[in-house]
Amino acid sequence: TQGTCPVDGQKRPQFGTRFLTDPRKVFQHNAWDNVEWSREQEEAAQMKVQENSEPLPPEKQVEFDSRAHEYWNDFYGIHENRFFKDRHWLFTEFPELSPRWKTAWHSKEGACSREEPAQSVPNLAVSSEEAPAAHTEKADFPGVSASYRILEVGCGVGNTVFPILKTNNDPGLFVYCCDFSNTAIDLVKSNPEYDSSRCHAFVRDLSDATAAYPVPEQSLDVIVLIFVLSALHPDKMQSSVSSLARLLKPGGVILLRDYGRYDMAQLRFKKGRCLSENFYVRGDGTRVYFFTQDELHELFSGAGLEKVQNLVDRRLQVNRGKQLTMYRVWVQCKYRKTLTRPQGDAAHN
Repeated sequence: TQGTCPVDGQKRPQFGTRFLTDPRKVFQHNAWDNVEWSREQEEAAQMKVQENSEPLPPEKQVEFDSRAHEYWNDFYGIHENRFFKDRHWLFTEFPELSPRWKTAWHSKEGACSREEPAQSVPNLAVSSEEAPAAHTEKADFPGVSASYRILEVGCGVGNTVFPILKTNNDPGLFVYCCDFSNTAIDLVKSNPEYDSSRCHAFVRDLSDATAAYPVPEQSLDVIVLIFVLSALHPDKMQSSVSSLARLLKPGGVILLRDYGRYDMAQLRFKKGRCLSENFYVRGDGTRVYFFTQDELHELFSGAGLEKVQNLVDRRLQVNRGKQLTMYRVWVQCKYRKTLTRPQGDAAHN
C-alpha cells in the first residue's frame, strides 16, 4: 500500500481540509478550501474576462516582451526579499521535496502519495535495477556526485529553495535554482543560508529553448515550477516545458503550481491590460497567464510526460477586518517522465 511521508515526524494538513458548509460562518476563518462555484458565479467571471479582453496594440506587446528582463529586475530590485514568504506548504503538497522521499521513491514497496488514492496514481516506485542509466555527457558539473537532484525554475529570492535546503538534510541532495532576473539570483547568492556545496544558483531565461543548463540531459529527479510558467508568452510555453522534460531522469517529475482560470487576480485586471486571451500585463510590466487543467495537460503530455496529478484548488480567502471575500483559483500538477527500457531488453521480453 502507499503511505504518507510525514516531515519531522508529523502529518501536516494538506490543502483542501477546511470546508464552508454554512455560508453564515464565512468570516470565522481566513480561508476555506475546495469552494464550489455556482453557475451564476462562473458566468459572471466569464463575462468579466470578456469585458476586458481587448488586446493591446502589437507594438505595446512587443515592448513588454522585449523588456521582460528589465521589468523583473526592477520588481526584485524594489521588493528584494521583503515581499515574499517561505513556502512551508511545499512539503505537504509535494512530498518529493522532503528528506525521506528519495528512499520511498527508489523502494520496491511503493512510493509515498498524499494527494490521490493508490488505484488512481501511477506507481512512482523506481528501483535502481529498473531505472535506465541517465546520460552524463558533461563529465563534470555542479552536483555531479549527488544522488538526488532538484531544480527550481523561476526561484525568485529563494523562498522555495531555502526551505528545501533547511528541511531536507539528505547528504546526497543537490539543489539547482535559476531565474530570469539576475537581481533575484544575486539576492539568492547573498543570502547567508546559500551554500554552494549543496546549491547552484544561475541566471536562465526559461523561454529561451536554445540556452544551455549547467546539467546534462536526464540528470534531474525533480523540477519545480511555482507560479513561473504563467509569466511566459503562451507561444513559448511548449518549447520551454519540452526543454525541461529532457533534463529529467526516467521516472523524474515536474511539480507545478500556478494561476487558474478566473482567479481573483484575473478578474481584477482593468481594460487596457490584456495582451492576448487570458494573458495580461501588470502595472509593473510583468506578465501573467491563467491556465485551465486541459491546457497544462496538453503542455506536459506534449513534452512526453505522463500525468500523476492535475487538480484545481479553489479557495475562498477572507479579510475578516474588512468583511471581504476573495476567490482564488490555482492549478497543481505532477507529471512524470516515463521509464524507457533499452530496445534489446524490450525485444528480449
